[in-house]
Amino acid sequence: MNERILIVDDDPVQRRLLEAVVEKSGFQAASAENGEEALAILKDNPATHFDLIILDLVMPNLDGMGVLQALQKTDIKAPIIVQTAHAGIDTAVNAMRAGAFDFVIKPVAPERLQVAMRNALKVNALEDEISRIRSKRDGNLSFKSIISSSETMARVINLGQRAAKSHIPILIEGESGVGKELIAKAIQNASDRSSKAFVTVNCGAIPENLVESILFGHEKGAFTGANDKHTGKFVEANGGTLFLDEVGELPLDTQVKLLRALQEGEIDPIGASKPVKVDFRLISATNKDLIQLVKDGKFREDLYYRLNVFPIRVPPLRDRRDDIPALTRNFLARFAAEEGRKNLTHITPEALTLLQSYDWPGNIRQLENTVFRAVVLSDSDRLTVEEFPQIASQLSAFSASIVKARAPHPSEPAYTEQAAEPVFTDEPRPTGTEAITSAPPQWTQPEPAPESQPQPQAGAKPQQDPWGFLRLLDEQGNIRPLAELEAEIIKRALEHHDHRMSDVARRLAIGRSTLYRKLKEYGIEADSEDA
Repeated sequence: MNERILIVDDDPVQRRLLEAVVEKSGFQAASAENGEEALAILKDNPATHFDLIILDLVMPNLDGMGVLQALQKTDIKAPIIVQTAHAGIDTAVNAMRAGAFDFVIKPVAPERLQVAMRNALKVNALEDEISRIRSKRDGNLSFKSIISSSETMARVINLGQRAAKSHIPILIEGESGVGKELIAKAIQNASDRSSKAFVTVNCGAIPENLVESILFGHEKGAFTGANDKHTGKFVEANGGTLFLDEVGELPLDTQVKLLRALQEGEIDPIGASKPVKVDFRLISATNKDLIQLVKDGKFREDLYYRLNVFPIRVPPLRDRRDDIPALTRNFLARFAAEEGRKNLTHITPEALTLLQSYDWPGNIRQLENTVFRAVVLSDSDRLTVEEFPQIASQLSAFSASIVKARAPHPSEPAYTEQAAEPVFTDEPRPTGTEAITSAPPQWTQPEPAPESQPQPQAGAKPQQDPWGFLRLLDEQGNIRPLAELEAEIIKRALEHHDHRMSDVARRLAIGRSTLYRKLKEYGIEADSEDA
């Protein structure tokens, strides 16, 4: 799914022409015959459903100016390009004052309209991202700041808005990187505690011997090294909201004190002579199965039922693929601005299809980092499939295009058979977690040379993969079985060393007897050339 554009024009011929330009530009087109129908379509969809509106000014009944004035009273922020056959300074000025982003004259050239659409979409995405950054900086993130158009996230937002009206304990569940903290902050800012503190604690990042002190505080001299009194996170959150991220990582003895804080509304700082009353709203989050932890004896059952009063399950990105285009556009706008790439304004439909086809085990965080890398790699004014090699290589439908775009030509030095070791080009290589979650492309044999070029001699050995890469993940994004990878490595080693068993065993760092045993185990035929 790409950007959605609503065309409003009473001329059926003009509508068809505009639809053709919009779809040729890689966007999705929807049409309305008049102003009333346009407002009805906009009312029946979420405020963020359409990314752009192309509006004719001169229409019967409700004209374009009437639509502009009506949209000013709604939450719809989509930029509007107005068009009319009656050019005039006054008309353009009035349209801009009424909220139009751009003004074009009929008949508009397709190239002019494409430029107008892309500029409008780029500015809108950048404004949204700036607004979110400011909201995050000021601590004013709201449910409107959440980029989503999927039904699954709409249910999450609806639950969050309902929970915000109460002081009920909330448990946000979901995989790492889905945005659990963003939901928690939105709940806080929609509640009557929005002006109070929002205190975040990552329970998995605190050393076990410091958990109790950090959460509940301690008195001066309570233990060795306690030279000053420390106010715990519960006291910091007094009157506001305490967000316990990765609550499943809490030690059992700390869970007892947390249960008391929830039941009695008071805590016991280490070394204190009496408990301290606290008033806080608790929001917990976890990426683990707390029920299983309870069964394993690693999480208290009574605490689980205290936390799981109002559960909210945030779906992984693979279950809300409709959100990927909007998320990608916003990341693109932000990183292009940060990197000074003013000309980088667009992502091709093929690249968006690629991103929507991937399962994203790292969820939104992984998508964000992937777009950042693509922005750095790109040399043009748009992101293409070539800027996402790690993603494309894991999807068979896209890996071939990456191979054709990035594989060295057989005539290049990096491709010659004389190279004793793989010769790497200047292509950036993945590092850190990206190297783990991604797999290099599966190189294929070069296409046959045209008849006009010299043909290989009869009996010549075919070209082999220059880098010898293996796919770590299968087409579903899962790690391939170890035995399957080992069998493939052995097969490639046999081919590379012409079935010379001594060389194969030496390169694989195993004995020849072990090699023969594995060949038999995996059913691999060996045509040994050893003397």
